[in-house]
Parts: sequence; structure tokens; C-alpha cells
Amino acid sequence: MGAQRRSAPVITEGIEQLHKGIIGRVYLAKTWYTNNRKATFLKPGTVPSWLDYDLWQGPAPRMPYQDGLIHYNWHWFWNWGTGEALNNGTHEVDVARWGLGVDYPIRVSSAGGRYEFKDDWQTPDTQVVIMDYPGRVSLMWESRSSNGRKIEGQDRGIIFYGENGSLDTGNDAYKVYDLDGKLVKDVKLDGGDDSLQGRNTASPSVGMDNLHVMDFLDAIKDNRRPNSDVEQGFKSVVAMQLGNIAWRVGRSLEINPKNGHILHDSEAQKLWSREYQKGWEPRV
Repeated sequence: MGAQRRSAPVITEGIEQLHKGIIGRVYLAKTWYTNNRKATFLKPGTVPSWLDYDLWQGPAPRMPYQDGLIHYNWHWFWNWGTGEALNNGTHEVDVARWGLGVDYPIRVSSAGGRYEFKDDWQTPDTQVVIMDYPGRVSLMWESRSSNGRKIEGQDRGIIFYGENGSLDTGNDAYKVYDLDGKLVKDVKLDGGDDSLQGRNTASPSVGMDNLHVMDFLDAIKDNRRPNSDVEQGFKSVVAMQLGNIAWRVGRSLEINPKNGHILHDSEAQKLWSREYQKGWEPRV
């Protein structure tokens, strides 16, 4: 799975320190993503000669081609995309789950909306998702797609809070603070690899892509699980899908912590799946 941070050396070291108890019992992970995306307006258009639009839509119910949708803005329309929550949020949430050592939540809630512009976006540009897990543990994701002000000096990141302090992790460093907020440990990537820094609207990081692909190839050669195997990736994706479902129905969801399924909410359960284009239905 494309959770590249699972192959980032400094993040891996920070998570190992968490699991060894560097800040005691960890009970909360706060994650975020910020950007300064502009308004999106679609208009009728002609399919470019280089594009197989039918194949591009894949399993999604067919809709007329519109200029402004491809290649990136499809993320903001429910027929094809899942908003910022699964465009970027899954990356931070995956690291947060890893650090917290949790699988499926017991409760998920979400608030937000399309606040910055009045345009054609359908998904939120401002969203907060809160996931409660067994054992008095919570995970929060905050997104501001159209307001680029950084949080804690970073456009995206994760903070773990524990009984003895906190640990911040970015793409190429981690920092440990005591309960008074005093910095007690600061670990940075040797050489300060610029490829692991900065915002990219389309890809989390070319540098981490390289490390992640190397791990995948090594996993094939050594017949082992890769750093980000499909089971772990699935759990992180489900968490954010549940956040979107909670936002779309406008209420908190009760979740079965054994499998991530929605409990006692028939309206929300309908969004567990989607409508497929005829002939593209998955067969398992």
C-alpha cells in the first residue's frame, strides 16, 4: 500500500521509541493536513484525443466529461473521489494508527464543509475527523484544503500525546517534549534530504516513494511482508472512509472494533459500498 511513511527511517525510529515507552502510555494522536487549493468550476467539454474516458471512469457510474475534472480535481467529487480525507489524510492517520498500536475504532465522528469557496466541490475543504479506539485512545485528523496556514510550523504532521510528554513527527525528523513542553530530544534525518520536505499537491514525497518501492522489492526478494502491507493499509483507509460517512450522514457512528463495520445505522451502512457501473461490479 502507498503509505510511504512506513518506510521513512526517522519516522520508523520515532515510532519504535513510542512503543518502547519514551512518553509513557500514548492516549491521543493529532494529525493534520493544510494546503491552499483554489476554487474549482467544471464546464462541459470534449474528451481529449489522448484520454480513454470510459476506462478512466472505471467502476464509477458514467457521467459526461467536464473540463476541469482531470487529472486532479476529480478528488473533490463523490462519483470518483473521497476528498482530502483519503487523498492526503490517510497518510498521517496511518502513522498515527501505527504509533498508537490500534486497529479499528469503536466510534467515529466528523464535522466540516465546503467553507472557503462557493464552487463545484462536493467534498469538504475543512474537516475534522475524530476516532475513538478501545483502551481510552483517540485519533484526530484536521484538514484545511484552502487555507495554507501551518500547524506547529508544519503543513502536515502528527503529534502523539502520552502520560509523560509528547512526540512530534514529520517527514524527516521527530521531537520529544516533556509535560511542560520542554524539548528533550530532537532527531533529524542525516544530511537533511530536501526531497522529504515541502508541500506537493499531487504526491506526498518523491524521496519517500523511492524508499517505499525499495522496501517492496526487497519484500518480494526476501518473501516477507512489506512495511505497509495490504492489511494495515486497509485499516487506515477504512478509518477515513468511516470519517467521510459520518460527515455525509451528519452524526457519529458506532463501530464494531473487530472488523470496522458500522453498527445500528442503516443509512450509514448504505454508504459502506457504492453504486457501480454495469459490468464493473467487483466479484469476490
